[in-house]
Amino acid sequence: MTTATPRQATLSPRVLDSPGLPPVSLRPARPEDAAALAELSRPFVRAGALRERPLSLYARQAADFLVAETPGGTVDGCIGLAAHAADASAGRPAAGVLYNFCVAGRRQGCGMGARLLNAALARARSRSLRSLFTATTGEGHLFLRHGFAPASASLAPAAWAQSLDPRRNALILARAL
Repeated sequence: MTTATPRQATLSPRVLDSPGLPPVSLRPARPEDAAALAELSRPFVRAGALRERPLSLYARQAADFLVAETPGGTVDGCIGLAAHAADASAGRPAAGVLYNFCVAGRRQGCGMGARLLNAALARARSRSLRSLFTATTGEGHLFLRHGFAPASASLAPAAWAQSLDPRRNALILARAL
């Protein structure tokens, strides 16, 4: 997975298994997870799939994240969901943006990304968001399998669309909820 977050705001302690690896459970992130989020994201930043974010930003925005954590406390996956209020003047309903979506290499290909994405979709619905957007420098196969489709940044929350770096040549994807 290159880039990159239950129907209720509270997550059930669903356990995810990968053969030969300790199980993980999904939970909301906490500010003290900031270092683990930064560490998990580092290989994706080096590969150009994610933008670099300072540790302080992960701490401030911890409430945006869902994490997949082992019983020993290792964070093996995360997804951020930023909610954007409706913009009546632009005719845009409340929308969300998925960001900083990553899964540790040892966990890729075992369904963890799909489970994180489904949990983020449920979280977005519970917050009454009408649509979700994301930007990926990859092909976005996982998003496409979950109902996302290519979209124009002009349809996305304005603040997020303006923050996109055109040099990254990211694919913008959207999904109605």
